[in-house]
Amino acid sequence: MKPLDLKPGEIARLLRSNGLRLQIGPFAVSLRSRLRRVAEQIAFFYGDYPRIEADAFVDFHIQINNPAGLRHWVRPQAIFSFDGFKPFKPLPEDQAFAMFEWGLNWCIATTSHQFLITHAAVVAKNGQAIIFPGEPGAGKSTLCAALVSRGWQLLSDEMALIDPGDLSITPVPRPIGLKNESIAIMKNYGDETLVGPPVTDTIKGTVAHMRPPADSIVHADRDTRPGYIIFPTYSAAADSQLDKVEKTRALVRIAEQSFNYHILGREGFRTVERLVSRCPAFDLRYSQLDSAIAEIDALL
Repeated sequence: MKPLDLKPGEIARLLRSNGLRLQIGPFAVSLRSRLRRVAEQIAFFYGDYPRIEADAFVDFHIQINNPAGLRHWVRPQAIFSFDGFKPFKPLPEDQAFAMFEWGLNWCIATTSHQFLITHAAVVAKNGQAIIFPGEPGAGKSTLCAALVSRGWQLLSDEMALIDPGDLSITPVPRPIGLKNESIAIMKNYGDETLVGPPVTDTIKGTVAHMRPPADSIVHADRDTRPGYIIFPTYSAAADSQLDKVEKTRALVRIAEQSFNYHILGREGFRTVERLVSRCPAFDLRYSQLDSAIAEIDALL
């Protein structure tokens, strides 16, 4: 495999023809689209990702195009298709790239049951991964983006892929999703040029994405051992504080945040049980990113 290293015009041509084939973590993805904004943002966010050969196996065949009919021309919409199946309603065309990100999340979460898949951001430093499970709005993506801006390796912004056998975490680094106030925070905190254009009026409010570091993409073939579990909660004016979470409570909370815990059954329970037995768990309340990162660094 080789890095994408294509000009935007070449990316647009591949997207319109047989599809652009990318290796994204452990997944081979083929994307086809006639939409200009999809080509532009794929070039911006996925320019460092390796391509796969035309005859290689593909996990997910994805298309994002305008639906037929009036919505192709008047207030145009975009629709997501996975192997010919359309699991979502159309969205406004300016949300097409966000739809690709959300749709790829759905593809992974509904098919990749060789992993326990937990709704969590994951970063790593010095060979240890920290899992940040959290409900939407808890601040995990903002904290993840801040840590990555300070040199931590990005394994995932959205989901931890945990091997039930040895508990290793398989990286799937992708653009980090930011919402509402987090967009301005990260533009001021990190490198503004890494944050893409915001899109308003989505089901999540205003959204934008931050480009993953090239180094995290290069090391996406290296599984990492989990070291800690941290449940983050953003709270205005709160001092940063880590509080130990009892293992039984951590087990319940991880299970609640796992997409396929019920599908894996006993294996899912055993995986979570072993994970919380190995990894100390903490609650983290924070309002200031620098002080939160200092608390996390102190763990290592």
